[in-house]
Amino acid sequence: MYERILVATDGSKHAEAAAERAIELANLTGGTLHAISVAETGILGSIRLPGESASAEEVFSKEAEGHVAAVEERAAANDVNVISEVRYGAAVEAILDYASDIDAEVVVLGSRGRGGIAQVMLGSVAEGVARYGEMDVLVVHGED
Repeated sequence: MYERILVATDGSKHAEAAAERAIELANLTGGTLHAISVAETGILGSIRLPGESASAEEVFSKEAEGHVAAVEERAAANDVNVISEVRYGAAVEAILDYASDIDAEVVVLGSRGRGGIAQVMLGSVAEGVARYGEMDVLVVHGED
């Protein structure tokens, strides 16, 4: 049961709860934990953000690297090995592509992420992954 577990994180409280659940699941099943964070740069790409010396892509990439590093740290504290990945683009598509690449049997993610206008217009990442994914999806409700 669940040899390849994928947790998606954006650093939100709900994503942190999902990471904890994914780590517990990896401990229970002996499965491999994979962590992904998606740097969604959209139309900003190489534009410099106000007050930043780096482009939007560089800023979002560093944030995404920090999110997976936090999962790596939590997993290590629980004796769970984790393979992490940062992807770029639309979150649902990037998560599903990576899940397919690793043949994930379950994707664990928070019920809500950091949000923003894209989420309001397009719906939640959890909803998209559950709707279009071909694997089990565990949606974890964190504290608000």
